[in-house]
Amino acid sequence: MSDALLELTDLHVEADGASILRGVDLVVRAGEVHALMGPNGAGKSTLASVVMGHPGYTVTRGRIVLAGQDVTDWSPDERARAGLFMAFQYPEAISGVSVVQFLRQAIAARRGLEELSVLEVRLEIGEWMERLGIDDAFAERHLNDGFSGGERKRNEVLQMALLEPVVALLDETDSGLDIDALRVVARGVTTVRERHPEMGVVLVTHYVKLLDEIAPDRVHVLVDGRIVESGDAEVARRIDRRGYDAWRTVSA
Repeated sequence: MSDALLELTDLHVEADGASILRGVDLVVRAGEVHALMGPNGAGKSTLASVVMGHPGYTVTRGRIVLAGQDVTDWSPDERARAGLFMAFQYPEAISGVSVVQFLRQAIAARRGLEELSVLEVRLEIGEWMERLGIDDAFAERHLNDGFSGGERKRNEVLQMALLEPVVALLDETDSGLDIDALRVVARGVTTVRERHPEMGVVLVTHYVKLLDEIAPDRVHVLVDGRIVESGDAEVARRIDRRGYDAWRTVSA
């Protein structure tokens, strides 16, 4: 049996009649970290959103397979329940809903339960906040309301830990973070991976500094909606030294 957790096959995607992704193939196996890099407008965040089922995009050809199930036509909710998770570049604030309330609903949905006891959820959240170095008072704050950029990203890592996804998509988790905040978030991701070693991770990023903290198994260069090169961490170092001009030529 294949250990592939996420398989994208010849994925073509349009938005408002415009072609965005033009034949993407990607396989993420158990325990792997894949970094998706590319210039602005290459389609990196689009790819993550399409995998998660964003209704603003139309898959015109190809398949998205999660743990052996074709989820191409599934709703975002169905994909999330099946084990896809996405950490957003700009997490939304929800005033009036506490972190613990939100997580109680999300965990119950992920586990296929009507509800979970408040005590059970608080114990789980408390254990993970301790592992991630998050203050206990964090759980009572309204979701992302008044949070700093670093706090929003750490909250996403906390959600990932508790939802135990099959595959986690991290969309520019490093965006807007200084180096200290980035290291805190990266350590959180590493801690979650240590507890859930089978989880696959796809990191969408512009910057090599995140990959210095979370070592990728594979690095993919996306240009004009196509993956034009895949390799090990040396690919990211070449991007850091030379930029994307060489790959733009390949894509042309």
